[in-house]
Amino acid sequence: MSFAASLTREPIAFDPSRGADVAAFYGDFAPEVKSLIKGTAGCSPFLAGLLEREQDWLKLALSGDPLQAFGEEIARLNEVALDVLNVELRRAKRRVALLAALCDLGGAWSLERVTWALTLLADTAVTVSLKRLVADEIRRNKLPGKTADDAETAAGMVALAMGKMGAYELNYSSDIDLICLFDEAQFPPDDRMEARSAFIRVTRKMAAMLNDNTAEGYVFRTDLRLRPDASVTPVCISMGAAELYYEAEGRTWERAAYIKARPCGGDLAAGERFLKTLTPFVWRKHLDFAAIEDAHDMRLRIRAHKGLGGRIDVPGHNMKLGQGGIREIEFFTQTRQLIAGGRDPELRDRTTVGGLAKLAVKGWVPTDVARELTDHYREHREIEHRIQMVNDSQTQLLPAAEEGLTRIANMMGEGDLAAWSARLKGRLERVEALTGAFFAPGAEAARPELSETEAGIVDGWRAYPALRSERAQGIFRRIEPEILGRMRRAACPEEALRQFDGFLARLPAGVQLFALFEANPQLIDLIVDICATAPGLAAHLSRNAGVLDAVLGGSFFEAWPGQAKLQEDLSALLFATADYEKKLDAARRWAKEMRFRVGVHHLRGLVDASEAAKHYADIAGAAVAALWPQVGAEFARKHGPAPGRGAVVLGMGSLGAERLNAASDLDLIIIYDAQGAESSDGPKPLATRPYFARLTQAFITALTAPTPEGRLYEVDMRLRPSGRQGPVAVSLESFRAYQMDEAWTWEHLALTRARVLVGDSGLGADVEAVRQEVLAAKGSAEKVMPDLAQMRARIFAAKAPDGAWEAKIGPGRLQDIELLAQSFALRAGESARRVEPQLRLGPRHNFITKEEGEVLAAAYRFLWRLQAGGRLLTDRPLDMEAIGEGGRAFLLREVDEDSLETLVERLERTTSQAAQIVERALN
Repeated sequence: MSFAASLTREPIAFDPSRGADVAAFYGDFAPEVKSLIKGTAGCSPFLAGLLEREQDWLKLALSGDPLQAFGEEIARLNEVALDVLNVELRRAKRRVALLAALCDLGGAWSLERVTWALTLLADTAVTVSLKRLVADEIRRNKLPGKTADDAETAAGMVALAMGKMGAYELNYSSDIDLICLFDEAQFPPDDRMEARSAFIRVTRKMAAMLNDNTAEGYVFRTDLRLRPDASVTPVCISMGAAELYYEAEGRTWERAAYIKARPCGGDLAAGERFLKTLTPFVWRKHLDFAAIEDAHDMRLRIRAHKGLGGRIDVPGHNMKLGQGGIREIEFFTQTRQLIAGGRDPELRDRTTVGGLAKLAVKGWVPTDVARELTDHYREHREIEHRIQMVNDSQTQLLPAAEEGLTRIANMMGEGDLAAWSARLKGRLERVEALTGAFFAPGAEAARPELSETEAGIVDGWRAYPALRSERAQGIFRRIEPEILGRMRRAACPEEALRQFDGFLARLPAGVQLFALFEANPQLIDLIVDICATAPGLAAHLSRNAGVLDAVLGGSFFEAWPGQAKLQEDLSALLFATADYEKKLDAARRWAKEMRFRVGVHHLRGLVDASEAAKHYADIAGAAVAALWPQVGAEFARKHGPAPGRGAVVLGMGSLGAERLNAASDLDLIIIYDAQGAESSDGPKPLATRPYFARLTQAFITALTAPTPEGRLYEVDMRLRPSGRQGPVAVSLESFRAYQMDEAWTWEHLALTRARVLVGDSGLGADVEAVRQEVLAAKGSAEKVMPDLAQMRARIFAAKAPDGAWEAKIGPGRLQDIELLAQSFALRAGESARRVEPQLRLGPRHNFITKEEGEVLAAAYRFLWRLQAGGRLLTDRPLDMEAIGEGGRAFLLREVDEDSLETLVERLERTTSQAAQIVERALN
């Protein structure tokens, strides 16, 4: 398509006499092209000068595809020598600026194409300058150990494009923000100071080459002040020094700046490695709502410094920094990205429009708001470009005079200044409304009326660690009335307040959490609900406040995804985390969030106790299955891959039966098959038995070791062959031999619940075949029930029930019923693992009557609800006084009883009936 055919914008109407003279050069062009050139020259003295100076090149460029002409001009620069680079860069800038302006004003190029072209020119200018200048330093032997070939990667130096350049969003007359660094690891320690000096010279020369205004003009105004501690550091510093600065002193505005950062010249690979090291600095692991207040403070400081407050008027308005301007949309987008981008890498888009789109897809910004802000942003940027085209000035100020405004309106294709101004004012006001409410903190409301006791509790809050900083106090003052008001609506306000007091007292810090509450008031309802009902969950929450992030993730209250999807998600998370220790932390954060989700669903009645038990088991199964290959890969780095078919992880006990509660640990067995291999094959090979023993120990450590994120699970391996005395990992042959020849009846009972969680599928199938073989061979033994009776008696003698509300241990309680159910599966030689299917085997095989089976099943469901509910409320023996009125109400709802009196009666009746059935079955 010809350039003339691609024009879509109305001709520019502003037409001083000079425009006709310039247009006369282009008599061979179509009328629309001549009209565009005439209007362009008339509107912009700067562009008129470029038209006269570059008319021959422009005639050639517009005779074909302008994009091809642009590409050829960029490619030409890559061959320019250092001695003429200064002149040729400026010539390229004139040509690209002229071509981009005509394509922009004529509607042939979109905003994104224009900013991309300008940015690509800047990238090329930086890249070519660095290569030539570094090559000159190498030629003069100023970079130790480097040869001419190293100039292609600038000998380890990189320029990071920041701001709009980093996002390919350069303005028409923009400066470019660069941070120049060098990779000190490429030089011996004794040579680093000399290299540093050379790179500082290169940076200064490059900046001068791009920035200085000569008879040929300038290339790009260059700003190096975004580097770390710019007032005291040289223009180029080492990557190590920069990393130390950001770790110790980096501020929120610097984090926001790095959203757009990218390597644009020099050693691009080194630049990418450096940006990767900054990931934890830029992208926090928890939702970072405190960034809102930081961004708001920055907005206010900019407005105060520039005098940009007051009402919005179009004449003289600052399209970038003024109210409703470009910066407001950028701050809105970047702050939202900082809040959630640490948890969701898909939000880390450098561009403003792309960032808004992804925030909308992920539910962080309403779709209609994102679409509207995108429209406003694009039009604001186009106006900004026309302001700068007039005189090539780095300004975003609309003209104050009517003639100047008319010029800009005409360049936008609008002939009616009044209508254009009214529409623009409406856009500015709309952007201010859409973004201002997000940033501005709410006014402090009055504290609701409190009793003397309540006032005493609240007055003590100021002494807690979470409120020790002024910033935390300021945010908390704004949310405290809302918290107290919602506490007043709890069933027992004073009790809820006391539980919240305990929650607040245990918080180590408050800024992030309080900011989270302020930005998401619905979380206050949740914390009040938890404090009023589940003190144990509130205590857990105070130690792990980061789990509240998950509530805002979009899927928190959706249907449960199941173990397969959980495992897929966690595996992807661990795969994307490079460092092994960070993988362990990531797994812990994930598991805590998922367990919290199940707890909240259970607390609010979205799932019952049986569903919650399966969900907890899904989390544990997914965690084991996702972490096992990570541990194996880390172990294999030193000792080689696992010999033979490797090992499988067997879930035992409640994990195997897929019935866990909020406080369950994991029973595991590791079974391997080396297939005759005597040792591993790696840098430090190990014999087969010690290989799997140490691999198992590494895996248990990965699950149980306290990291900054706590423990993942407690693990019990006493169900392995020979218990505490046996090896931590056992071969398939040894496992089968032990089960067939040495295992006790209680070990065969435990095997009825065994389930392969992860490992080689063929080995897993073989383990399951052994399990079936053992059950078939040992279930018919006459000693099963006598052994079970003795085992039951020892359990009761060793541990008395934990109080009157004990649901697990004791005659007719959970453990008693579970053991009987396991005996049914063993004696029947059936593969059922879960308690309910095992209980159904009793009547089917005439071990008990159908009526007795129904009584046991009902008893088990009732006792499990009591047990699971109690474990959610507290990690201690259930004490009805300690859990408070809210906790008692929750438990009564769970077991469908009206009062503690009827619950006591039902518990006694149920356990008595169940115990009698168990005893009859044993006899």
